Amino acid sequence: MKKRLIKAALDARARAYAPYSRYAVGAAVLGGDGKIYSGCNVENVSSGLTVCAERNAVAAMVAAGLRTLSACAIATLDGAPPCGACLQVLAEFAPQPNDCAVIRVDEDGTVVETTLGRLLPERFGRGG
Repeated sequence: MKKRLIKAALDARARAYAPYSRYAVGAAVLGGDGKIYSGCNVENVSSGLTVCAERNAVAAMVAAGLRTLSACAIATLDGAPPCGACLQVLAEFAPQPNDCAVIRVDEDGTVVETTLGRLLPERFGRGG
């Protein structure tokens, strides 16, 4: 499943719309139904309207009728972790944040795996 999740994130990254930052990001989440939902960053000339890849992947999952996820893969140029806002959105739908895998892959194929709980130890709401 990990390889499929990474591939979905890489495929989504290839479809990113990032003409301003030139920093393409792809994300894929593993929904509670075992299916993979992906998203990419979509920038806007008004930068505050830009939507991150992780949030677009979660939105695709929610639009499919799901409310839980168990893992997330993020593909970036340099393997950067998700921003704080995206971590909080992921935590909203991760019943067990300490067990929710966050897999990062960079352009060279280097994979770093951690958990949502490690990246966002003090989260708001349901997961906190």
